[in-house]
Amino acid sequence: MSRYSYKQGEDTLAKEDVLVAIDREAVEAARAADLPEAHLLLLVETFQALADQTRARILFALLQGPLCVRDLAILVGVSESGVSHQLRYLRDRRLVKPSRKGNIIYYTVDDHHVAALFKEADYHIDHVRRGLSDHPYP
Repeated sequence: MSRYSYKQGEDTLAKEDVLVAIDREAVEAARAADLPEAHLLLLVETFQALADQTRARILFALLQGPLCVRDLAILVGVSESGVSHQLRYLRDRRLVKPSRKGNIIYYTVDDHHVAALFKEADYHIDHVRRGLSDHPYP
C-alpha cells in the first residue's frame, strides 16, 4: 500500500493522519497528469475572470461582435469607468483585445477559446437545468 501525505502551506498532517490511497494507480495517473504550477495559476486566473457577473456580461456581449466602452456600459448597466476597469482586467488576462477605429477603441474577445469556454459553460448549465445526462464529444 502506498501512503500519501497531505500538505497545506507549511503544515503536514501528523503521522496518524496519513492518507492511504484507495486506488493507487488512479492517484499515480492523476499525479502524472497534474499541471505545472504556473499553468494551473493561469487556469485559475482565467476562471476567476469569468466568475464575475459584469465581466461575464461584457464577454458575452463581445461574443456577438466588437463594441466600444460606451456601448458596453449601456448593455451591462455599468458606468463607462467601470466597464473600462473590467476591460483592463480582462485584457491583462488576454480574454479581450482592443482595436482603434478613428477616435474610438473597440473591444473583441481575444480568440475563439473564449467563445468555446462560454459555449461549454452554457451547455453545462442547460444540461443541469433540464436534467439531461452528459453526452460524449464527437
